[in-house]
Amino acid sequence: MLILGIETSCDETAIAVVENGQRVISNVVFSSVFSHKRFWGVVPEIAVRVHLQKINWVLKKAGVNLKEIGAIAVTYGPGLIGALLIGVCFAKGLAFSKKIPLIKVNHLLAHLYSPFLNSSSEFSPEGVFPAVGMVISGGHTGLIYLRNFEDYQLLGQTRDDAAGEAFDKVAKILNLAYPGGPVIEKSALRGDGRRVRFNCANLKDFDFSFSGIKTAVLYKARRQKTEDRRQKTEDIAAGFQKAVVDVLVEKAIAACLFKRCRNLILGGGVTANSYLKKEMFRKAAEQGIELFYPLFQFCADNAAMVAGLAYHLQNEKHFAGLDLTPCADLIID
Repeated sequence: MLILGIETSCDETAIAVVENGQRVISNVVFSSVFSHKRFWGVVPEIAVRVHLQKINWVLKKAGVNLKEIGAIAVTYGPGLIGALLIGVCFAKGLAFSKKIPLIKVNHLLAHLYSPFLNSSSEFSPEGVFPAVGMVISGGHTGLIYLRNFEDYQLLGQTRDDAAGEAFDKVAKILNLAYPGGPVIEKSALRGDGRRVRFNCANLKDFDFSFSGIKTAVLYKARRQKTEDRRQKTEDIAAGFQKAVVDVLVEKAIAACLFKRCRNLILGGGVTANSYLKKEMFRKAAEQGIELFYPLFQFCADNAAMVAGLAYHLQNEKHFAGLDLTPCADLIID
């Protein structure tokens, strides 16, 4: 079965076709990131305008034959309300005009399905669940306990900045570039995280906080300008990255142990960070936890993860009609 996926929750206009939930036939993503660079963050009005301009082009680029499509899947939340509205309206128009069933998909759960795209082994609920899922992106950082993709519980989430947002803001403080994730990682490779040590807030539960470490980096960077003994920007980047990765890994493993669960699923744009990937695999192996990690091309927002998950959500609860409306603040529905 071929499912068409549509993703417009933030600044990526994405359309994909996935066969039987796993084999990605096409996956086209147009990012408006370059339009946001000078603002050091996503400007919703610009993102919406680009979605409007590019969504038809992306559909054509994906080479979609709508006569072969069995269902259309669309992200309906969480995300930027205007951006979501473009994708939802476009999906409803296609579904109505071509009489194709429409499936609504939670953006966060779609990220947790991304490790199973183009996987060497078939997705099997019996082999995956129960599991702890961790979404790490520019807009969200949270832990979810999944009995399956329709029965889940929020364990914890960020109380302020998401991890990806902290990377962006620290990159600005260090006068690097936007988006911050790739440039912080590249800078950290040339630095030594042991020379400059940072700590994230020590919350006792499964929540996260990244505002404090951002402020600590700001103060360190300011002192760097006035001190005779200048500390390399690369060392600050490495120390920041290490502190964030440490808390992400620690809480993911702790959640698995708390739920007595041996499966851990990761998704979201920050999973593209190679240091996070190395540390997560190392710690999971030490505890005998099986880690499901997405391929690099499926870490950031994409429509393949939406179409892939929709294959397993073909029931009355998830089918949608022309009354489907986006939800900006949807976390666990």
